[in-house]
Amino acid sequence: MMLVSEPNHPSPILIIACGALAHEIIALQALNGWNHMDLTCLDAELHNKPQLIAGKLRQKIAQHRDDYDNIFVAYADCGTGGAIDKVILEAGIERLPGAHCYSFFAGEKQFTAIAEQAIGTFYLTDFLVKHFQRLVIQGLKLDSHPELRNQLFAHYTHLVYLSQTQDSLLVEQAKAAAKALGLVFKHHHCGYGDLQNGLEKQILKFG
Repeated sequence: MMLVSEPNHPSPILIIACGALAHEIIALQALNGWNHMDLTCLDAELHNKPQLIAGKLRQKIAQHRDDYDNIFVAYADCGTGGAIDKVILEAGIERLPGAHCYSFFAGEKQFTAIAEQAIGTFYLTDFLVKHFQRLVIQGLKLDSHPELRNQLFAHYTHLVYLSQTQDSLLVEQAKAAAKALGLVFKHHHCGYGDLQNGLEKQILKFG
């Protein structure tokens, strides 16, 4: 049954997000009082399998289409080569700006500047720092095949941590990740960037 807002009440909006953004989106919801926002996530493990994202996203939209008038996708392109854009065009909905979460956390202008400073950069966010062992070391099988490090990261020179929160422990963990990959460490605190701006624009539209 279609969810319809009551008089003087905001229209409910469903955010379909990458699981890697769930913590940040929930924090923004609490901070801003977005009570008419609901959140559902795709598996963060898809970070390493971008070719599967569009299909999973299409299924998730279809699953909730009859329940919400308003749906927004909290993904950038995320390495799908335009496949996400094809899905949202079919569905008539929108997504976050940018090519990937690194660019919308940093903001396009700052991200471009950071990228130009060090060609060959591997990026981490708060989520990826917290789950570095599972998503990077184990996900890329570097734990069982450490020799793959030189193959997979041969063209990288720097690891840049784009932090959402001010957390010294995460900074130390990010430094350790850079050392494990043999990369030069840099840190830029970005906050929520265009994740906040993109969500706010959509949520206030229906508020």
